Parts: sequence; C-alpha cells; structure tokens
Amino acid sequence: MQIDINGNKIFAPLKNKWVTNTAEEKLKQEFIVRLVNTYGYSLEQLGQDIEIKKRYRADIAIWRSENDKNKNSIPSIIITVECKAEHIKIKESDYSIGYSFASTINANFFIAVNLKEAKVFHIKKDNAPKKIEKLSDIPKADVLFDDKRIDKYIKETKSFTREEFTKLLTRCHNIIRNNDKLSPEAAFDEISKILFMKIMYERNATEEMIFSKAKFQADEKNYEQVIRPKLKKEVAFLDQDYMQYLFDNTKSAFENDGIFESKDQIKIKRNSFEMIVEELEAFNLSDTSDDVKGIAFEQFLGKTFRGELGQFFTPRTIVEFMIDILDPQEGETVCDPCCGSGGFLITAFEYIRNKIDETIKNEIKEIKYKFFNSEFDKLSLKKQQEVDIKVRLLIDRLNEEFEIKNKKSRYYDLSHNCIFGTDANPRMARTAKMNMIMHGDGHGGVHHNDGLLNVNGIFENRFDVILTNPPFGSRVEKTLKITESDKFTDTERIEKYRSIYGAAYDEALKQVNDNVGKSLLDLYETGSMSTLTEVLFIERCLNLLKPGGRVGIVLPEGVLNNTNLQKIRDFVESKAKIVLITSIPQEVFIASGATVKPSLLFLKKFTQEESSQWEMIAAEAHQNINEKYEPQVKLILQKLESKDEGAQTTIQKKHLKFELKKIEETIAQEIKNQIKKNFNYNIPIAEVEKAGISSTGSVIENELEPLAKEFKKIREVNKLWQSIDKYFSYEIRNNEIERIEVENGIRLNSEIFYTK
Repeated sequence: MQIDINGNKIFAPLKNKWVTNTAEEKLKQEFIVRLVNTYGYSLEQLGQDIEIKKRYRADIAIWRSENDKNKNSIPSIIITVECKAEHIKIKESDYSIGYSFASTINANFFIAVNLKEAKVFHIKKDNAPKKIEKLSDIPKADVLFDDKRIDKYIKETKSFTREEFTKLLTRCHNIIRNNDKLSPEAAFDEISKILFMKIMYERNATEEMIFSKAKFQADEKNYEQVIRPKLKKEVAFLDQDYMQYLFDNTKSAFENDGIFESKDQIKIKRNSFEMIVEELEAFNLSDTSDDVKGIAFEQFLGKTFRGELGQFFTPRTIVEFMIDILDPQEGETVCDPCCGSGGFLITAFEYIRNKIDETIKNEIKEIKYKFFNSEFDKLSLKKQQEVDIKVRLLIDRLNEEFEIKNKKSRYYDLSHNCIFGTDANPRMARTAKMNMIMHGDGHGGVHHNDGLLNVNGIFENRFDVILTNPPFGSRVEKTLKITESDKFTDTERIEKYRSIYGAAYDEALKQVNDNVGKSLLDLYETGSMSTLTEVLFIERCLNLLKPGGRVGIVLPEGVLNNTNLQKIRDFVESKAKIVLITSIPQEVFIASGATVKPSLLFLKKFTQEESSQWEMIAAEAHQNINEKYEPQVKLILQKLESKDEGAQTTIQKKHLKFELKKIEETIAQEIKNQIKKNFNYNIPIAEVEKAGISSTGSVIENELEPLAKEFKKIREVNKLWQSIDKYFSYEIRNNEIERIEVENGIRLNSEIFYTK
C-alpha cells in the first residue's frame, strides 16, 4: 500500500475520498500505510476520525476484526496523531487526553504518534484508576485475535519498569565488585561512566541497539585496523584501547557539563565492561521515562552509598514535604548549597515542571473550548479547515515550551536558569549531575564547591527558595583558611556569568578573592558564636536568599532548643521570620545511617520593609530599656572607677561587677521581650510521629501530608508569601486571535497571533 497525493490533496482510503493535504493528514495516512504494510492490519478493521459513543473522537481506531467494526464495538486500539516538528519527542501532556479517552472506553491499547516517534501503551483494566504500561512496539494484527495473545505480547514487549532498572544497575554493580574488587563507591563511578557512554551513543544513534556488545566488538576491529595505527603514528600519547577511546569520546560529549575530569580513565577489566554493556543493551535509556530511570537511579544510589556517604540522602517523603511547604514557582530560582545526590533539586525541578505542564495543558483545553464549539459546527468545511490549522499552529507553539533544547522555552528556562547547587564532595557533585540528567536535566547549575563559598551563579541575595540538609555535628576549625585554590579561575565561565549577572557577580567573587589567608569563620557573623557546620549554613542560606525569599533546612533538634545556642536563634530572628518548625521522628534518617533526632526549620527572610521595621523596633527597644537602667549602671560604673581612699575592696568590686553583669543580662532579656512584643507573629510548631518511612526504610503512614495541607491554609490566611497564579486566555475578534497573559488576576501583556 502507498500514499496517493495529487496537488494539495491526499487520498484517505478509510474515508474513501480526497482530503486537503495538511501535515497532520499526511502523518495520519503514513501511519495507516505503516499499520497495513508492517503490522498486517486490513483497511476493513481500521477507522479514521471516528466518533465513539457520541462523545469521543479518535484520529485512528483499530478493531479486532471487520465484524467488530461493523457492530460498532469498542475499538481495541486508539491512536492520536500530533503533527509537531521532527525533533520534538512526545510528552505526557500530549497524550493525557487521548489516554483518558482510551481508558474510559476500555480499549486494550493506546498509541500516541508524531513525526519523531510512536509511543505505545497497554491499558491495565484491573487497576482503579486505570494505569498504563509502556510497550516497546506496536502490536501486530494477529495479536488482537484473543486475550491470551494480548497477554503474551504484553509480557514480551513491555518497557522495563523502575524495579527492573534498579535490579539492572545492581547486577552491573555486582559485576564490578566481583570482577574488579572495587569499593561500592568506586564501582558506582565505573557504572556511571558506562551509563553516560550509552546515553551519548543513544543520542546520536541512527539504528537501534547501537551501544551493544556485538556493535562494540565490530567497531573495535575497525578502530584497531584504521584509527589506532593512525593515532600511534600522529598523536602517540592518545594511543589506547577501544574501551578508553569510547570513554574519551564520552568525556568530550559532556565536557561542558563538568561530569568527568579530563584525566578520568576506565578502571575496570575488559570482560567486566563487555558484561555490563551486554546487560544494558536490551534497554533504551533515552526512550525510558524520566520517572522510571530517575527514581530507580535514586534507589540504586541509596543502596550503594549506605554508611560513609549516607548523610547525603534525605528521604523522599521529607523532601516532598519541604517542597510542598515552600511551594516553589515557575520563574523562581532554587538552590541547595549542600546538594549531595541532588534530591531537593530534582524534586523541586519536577515540582515546577509539573506546574508548567498543568498550565500548558489547561491552556490547550481552553483553546479547544474557544474554537471547537457550537459556532465551529456552523462554519463551512473550508472555514473549519482554516480554524483547525490555526488551532494546530497554536498548540504546536505551546508544545515547543516542553523542548528543553529550545532556548525560548519554559523548560529550558527552568533547566538552565533556575536550579543551582553545590557539594564539597566531588563524587557527590558528579552524582547529583548524573541523577538530574536521569530525571530530565537541570544539572548545569550544580558545582563541586564548598557550599559556604561563592561560585558561578551561587552568591548572596540571589535565590527565591533554598532547600538543604547540611552535614550535622562537624565543626569548621578556626585554622581553616581561604586559599588561592578556592579562587574561581575559569576565565571563560567568569565572562559568561559576568554577562548574566553583571556587577553583582564581580562583587560575589570578592568573597573569596579578597579574603585569601583569612579564616573561613571570619566570613560569617555566626562564626564568632559557634563553629558548628549547621549553624554556619543557616547564615549561609539567609545570605543567599533575596529579601522575602524562603528556606527549608534539616537541622538537629538541639540547634533550636539548646540554651548554649540562644545567640544563634536571636541572630536568625533578627534576619527572618520563622514560619514553621516541624519535629520529625529520629527513625526517618536511621535507614541513611544518621542517629540524631532532626527538625525541619522553615524561614522567610525579611523583606526590605520588614527589615526596616525590625531595626526600628530593635533600636527603640534598646533606647527605652537602656534609659530605664541607665541610673543603676551609671552608679555601679562610678563606684568601680572611683580612686578615693574609701573605694571598694576587691571583694566589693567583684560583687559590683557581678551586679552589673546581672543588670546587663536583664537589659538584654527585656530588649528581646520588647522586640518580640512589638514585632509579634505566630510561629506554628508541629511534631509528627510517622513521616512515611520506617527505620528499615519501608513505607509507613505519612503524617506530613495532612500537615502540609494545613500549613497551606495558614500561609494563605496570613499572606506569608503569594503563589504565582499565571495563565493565558484567548479572545477572538474576526480573524484575529489575541493571547493574553494574566498573573495573579492582573493582565500583563498580550500578543496577536493571526490577522487578516
């Protein structure tokens, strides 16, 4: 069967007529030809633009047989066609409506098609609500003969699940542990190298399974016969085996991402490498959903890094709760200065990405509602086609927002301009980057750097939201100095960030450049109060925030109620409002190796107005209380300074000094009380006994979920901060379509899409 095109017309055999040759119509006919020629379907069991139950419409439908079609039975397969640019992959938002339709009518399969790919899903009917599982290929016609054949086909072709991917990574890990006798952490490094080799080759693949054992062996022959002799002769220092040659190509491909060091080498035996490649070759990482490979990668990390690096892993239930509380918005910048494996950054990235998906999905719904209504039905066929083309172009434009490589898209902005993190451990910084790539990207803002020092886009007064779990219990020694090696010297990146942030970036670099040789503690006010790492990171987070920015931080409970650290709490309350304190059970972190009972502290840095208000109240309190006790203080000082012969004895002076100290303590306490009275606000405090994870890591009841909902009400009533309610509406005037941007009920701007 072939496509039949004549001028601007294309023949639609399922309609038995010539129709306008639009890009979408052509894609439909091409897919119909593919179903017939490749998968064995007959035209008699296919339908195009089919209305089902007078409520649902399918671009293409497939029945089990011609007889089922004639009886108006429910189709076995529903297919939606979206005509997008060839480089655009199918996103969940593209097929959510079609899947919902297919699920509602109890079809067996759902297929989403565009110019780049076709995604195939099996609809599982034994789930409520119905769930889908991704398959690796379109079922052939004979599969639909009966349910047994369908079940067999599904088992053979379904894409690998999160659990399967976790097991796969564990098998690869064990190969290296057994063959090469490396530590768990070192073995993980080698697996990471091979995973990124596979990702690189899948991105550039022109055929399936290009990164396979057979392909590796075949390409190696060509390398040994052609490329390696040339390297030996012309660039001798690059002479290496094919395994290392592939890895060097991978390092080059990810050079700008800071994942690998230039001197990194593959450190496993040849047979270990081949065994891992063979394990991986059946799976396509590029085609696997971010949710599957991302969470599987996290689970694998948790098992691999127990013990020595366990403190870097914050349980997902805690991460999700903290993000729900702070509610990061699209366009806001998010940072974790102790990012570990990137859990906070990944979840914030997904949280904001889901908001973007939801707004675009709602916008597409409104477009369809505006255009495909009762007025549309009254139009002539020609006018309907004109409207249809306009709507498709509008939707195509919206779908471009999902393209992470499109510099004008919302996904690109989120990935490249909004997510930042640092970690002092080089393995963890690299792991965070890998983890974020597995989850869908956003890794470019992550750096190997001391979280207390500025680097690239991470500096003071820059972030809207900070989420972090700093290391507990360690101390920064007074002898720890800032050295020349702490300076950032990458001139190319300095120029890049200077072009983005201007003078603020030059000022940020001075934090290190102007303080070489000085103690790190001297950079922080709290450095004179405590050398605890977690204390310094509280101040660091407040410094990083913009005025009005908010932070969620995991802390040992003692930091909040230890009388020895009262000065720290006073410092915090002079810079920010405490918006919530949540005590969580100690067992939450036991699975990660931690034994300290934690609390979650949420702060909102003062706005400029709040800061001025607090300073005015504090100044007034100091003046009033000092004036109140001035006569007593003055009298004691006069007695202490007196040089008369009848001056006090040593014992009397000691008593006077003690009395003066007590008065000073009273003054300080009364000043504090007056400030709290005049700068008064409620501080919600909560304690949960179950936080979704047991001491063994198993799933249990999660009391944090209802707490997050309750706090949302408190936040909204007290207007602690305002969520961004952003959407677009459409107005139609004759042949003009106006797209209007609305934020928090205020019309910002508009754009005319089409004119006469």
